[in-house]
Amino acid sequence: MKEKIHPKYKEVTVTCACGFSFKTRSTVSAEKLQVGICANCHPFYTGKQKYVDTAGRVEKFQRKFGGEYFKKPAGKK
Repeated sequence: MKEKIHPKYKEVTVTCACGFSFKTRSTVSAEKLQVGICANCHPFYTGKQKYVDTAGRVEKFQRKFGGEYFKKPAGKK
């Protein structure tokens, strides 16, 4: 194996936008990593759904397709 070709594997602190932080090891050169979402606030892990809405897109979609649009007709199964 060649020497001095592998990146340094060191401890870094990861901080989420929700405020949660933890230590892990990484080859990233920075001492701190900033992430937008983590296991503490991700809807898949928490079981809570939250909309990340930009410029009213969720409301626009619900106005256009909400209500009766997704219900199947009574005759079809």
